[in-house]
Formats: sequence, C-alpha cells, structure tokens
Amino acid sequence: ILSAPPSARLSTPATEITTLPNGVRVGSMETPSPVSAVGVLLDFGSRHERLRNALPDDSAVSTAGVNHLLELLAFQSSLPSASLSSTRLRSRLDNLGAATFANSSREQMMYCVDVLRPNAVPAFDLLAEVVKCPEVAEEEVEEMKKVMEFQLMDVVPQILLGEGLQMAAYGKLAESNGDGDGDGDDDTLQQLGRPHFCTAEALPFLSARSVHFFKEQNLLHNPHGVVVSGSGIEHDALVELAMRHFGDMTAANPNEPPPSPPPHDNPHTLPSTYTGGQYRLPTPLHSLYPDKPQYTHVALAFEAPLGWHSPHLVPLCVLQTLLGGGSSFSAGGPGKGMYSKLYREVLNRYSWVESAEAFSSFHAESGLWGISGSCRPDKAGELTKAMVREFVELSRYYVTEEELQRAKNMLKCNVLTQLESRLVLFEDIGRQILTYGRREDAESMCGKIDAVTKEDIIEVVRMAIGTMRPTMGVVGVDISKVPMIEDVEKMLSAESMGTHSVGGSGGGGRGGGKVEKKSWFS
Repeated sequence: ILSAPPSARLSTPATEITTLPNGVRVGSMETPSPVSAVGVLLDFGSRHERLRNALPDDSAVSTAGVNHLLELLAFQSSLPSASLSSTRLRSRLDNLGAATFANSSREQMMYCVDVLRPNAVPAFDLLAEVVKCPEVAEEEVEEMKKVMEFQLMDVVPQILLGEGLQMAAYGKLAESNGDGDGDGDDDTLQQLGRPHFCTAEALPFLSARSVHFFKEQNLLHNPHGVVVSGSGIEHDALVELAMRHFGDMTAANPNEPPPSPPPHDNPHTLPSTYTGGQYRLPTPLHSLYPDKPQYTHVALAFEAPLGWHSPHLVPLCVLQTLLGGGSSFSAGGPGKGMYSKLYREVLNRYSWVESAEAFSSFHAESGLWGISGSCRPDKAGELTKAMVREFVELSRYYVTEEELQRAKNMLKCNVLTQLESRLVLFEDIGRQILTYGRREDAESMCGKIDAVTKEDIIEVVRMAIGTMRPTMGVVGVDISKVPMIEDVEKMLSAESMGTHSVGGSGGGGRGGGKVEKKSWFS
C-alpha cells in the first residue's frame, strides 16, 4: 500500500487554455469537487481611473473611484436584458445556492460565482450579464455612495499606509504622464500612484455616467482583456459558456493588430516610473474610542523593478517569507512563522513593538517590497531604526542555510495549501493568464523556489539599498518621533558602510558570514 506515493498512481490535472476567435481567453482545471468556481477576470483597475475625462460634447466625467464603486455594485444592480430587478437577481442566485464575489485591484477586476456543479451554467449566465450589461441606475449608485461614505469615516491605518506608500513610491512627474490632452487635470499623477479606494474628494463626482463611460472605455471593446476562468468544471463546457456570452465582443478598432503581449494589453495602461519618497499623515483621535491605544504605523519599502515580470520575483517571495513577522500576539505553533527573522529579532526583542511584518505588492511594470510595523508613538523612531538594521543586515550578511531552507519550505507549503481551495485555484488560473498569457503549474513554481540561493537573496537587497531611493510611509496620531526620509537614507548609507550610526548590525554572531563590501555601497 505504501510502495508508491499517491502522485505516482494518480494523474495530475492540467490547466487547459483556449483563445476564442475574438481574443477572449478561457482557462480552467477540472477537480473532483461537487462545487464549481467560475468567473471572469478583466484587464482594468483603479490605475485606469482619471479625475476628469473629456467627452465629445465638451462635457467631462470623473472615473476616480469607479472600481471601488463597481465592487460594491456587483450583483446588486438590475439586469434589463434578463428582465431581473436587483432583488430578483439576488433571489435567483440564492435559489441556485450561489456565493458571489467581486474584487478590484489597481490592475484587474474579478467577478466570481461559487456554486454546485449542476447549477454552474445558469449561475454563469447571470454572472455574464452582471459583467457586461447591468443597468447601473443613478439611484443604485447613490445608495452605494452612501456605503462608501460610511467606509471613509473609519478607514483603518493599514489601508491609509498602503495608499500612501503607492502615492509616495510613484510620485508626480514634472512632465505629463497622462493623455497629453492639456486639460489641466491629474495628468501628472502616475497611474500606480493614484488612490485605489475612492477618496472623499472624488466621491461627489461619481455617477452612473462614470460607470458606463469607464466600462465602455476599458471593457466592452477590449476582448483581449477578458479571461473566463473556472475550477471544477469541464473545459469544453466553460468554452461554450464563454463563446455564448463573450464571443460577440469586438475590439474598438477591429482593423488594428492585436495588442502587445503582457504586461500592457490594456491600451489605456501607461507605465509608471518609481520615484521613491515619503508619505506622512497625522490622524485625529478616534472620536468614538478616545481611550483606545494609539499606535504609529511605519513602512519602509524599495522598488521591485519589472514587478510581476521581474527575474527576482521568486527570490523576493522567499525573502518576504524569510522575514515573516506579524503582530505581537500569536497563537504560535508550527507553521505560524514564529522562527521568522522579524519575530526573532524585532517582535521578541522589543516588548513595545505591536507589529512588524514583511510585505510586497507587484504590478505589471514595477512593485514594492519592504517592512511595515506599528508601536507606541514615543518608540516610533526606534522602530524605524530597527527596520533599517534589518535591511542593512540582509545586505551585509548571508542568511543561514537553515533560515533559507525554512523559508523555502514555508513558501512552498503556503502555495500548495492555498491551491487546494477551488476559489484560489480559479483566481490563480485567471490572474496568471491575464498577467502572463499562460499558467505556470505548481511543480514548476516549487522548482523555482528550491533554486533560490543565499546569493540571490543578498543580491536583491543590495540592488535595492545601493541603487534606489527608499519609500517611507507614516500614519498615526503622533508621528513626530519618526525620522524624515532624508535621515533614513543617511542611516541606510552609514549602516551599509559599517559606521553603525543607528546601533549594531545585529549580525556579528550569524552563521551566514559577513560579505565583503562592494562598490555599489559607495
């Protein structure tokens, strides 16, 4: 019975991909599950929004915040083509036993239905109508704007910090990076530096017209930007559904050649340039909970050039897992990352640290990776110095083989465990096809993770510290103790040169061995 592992006796399901004549792509993987996850991923996001879009009749419409609004409107708007009110639509989906999901990001939009396999066809029929032709009446928009207004009243600091990091990392350029129409709007605001969530300033200008204009511009005439994805469904059946609902889509200019391959399928995608910089936002005391403990939140990040298409993508993912981290309270136990670098050297060392965690965010042409943390306001300066020491130590000392192997094993375990979920599998298929035009299987990905060496890790960190300006974000009631970015740059430079202006490197006893300084430090 135990003579061979299950993989030797079972066939491995494969991802099947079909491209329809009009350019719409269909990807799926069959599973033994009695439930199917089907949906659509679209090649547009908040980076394609603009505060002012000139129209032929000399009027203008704002699309800033539209993706946030679309996420809330999903499965909540009437379907005239199916003679369904929003109430009847939700009732129909409930009768099918369907769970619906919608998610927007800076570059992609996702609609998904998780439903019993026998009901996958009628559920997808409704989903396709939701994507292509919802009514989006003005009263529906106004109702969702009230929801957005309530959300804006209590935005958590972590979201403010994430938005601020993007704004600082991809700051305004002196020259126009917009459409060049000279209309005096947000042309100098880079796409990756635009807010993802709707702001209080943009909210009043959102309307049903904003939604229809944005979808007309980015969806209805862009079949190459549509991926129909599914897990737990036969591929031929999904292709038939995609052909029925999306096979009639045509490009805005049918005579033009197909768009360039990823990363820039959407003709409205304009590459953003990393600038680095800082974002500092003092926040008021919480009006409802004035006695609640107040923390200062700090993030320090560097660019990941080429983003999803970077040759350093996998080493960066291993590095993020190696750094690990989390909050000061954890249930612990195997697999919880309690032996990760940030837990050992920051969270367990300094009792005043509330959280410390590695993060990354990738986009088509660029990305960010770094460390974020929170603590009492009076200790925020020391937390910043601790972050600097972590970066510098990684650039001066090899990580140990034990650390590296642990991080690689944890990353592989996380990837494989996540892919056991049909919803994650559905999303992974769709996003990979939309980003790369293909899907890499788990075996190949694990092979790349295994191939990462300690030299790869130190190269990534050296390249960041030695060649680019950092990005820093600070949010909190009291941010006065956090040094300015110019001071952080001096700390990084002094520490890299071994002058230890912000404390010891913390690496004297490490088993990885010190690395000789290279010319990139100077």
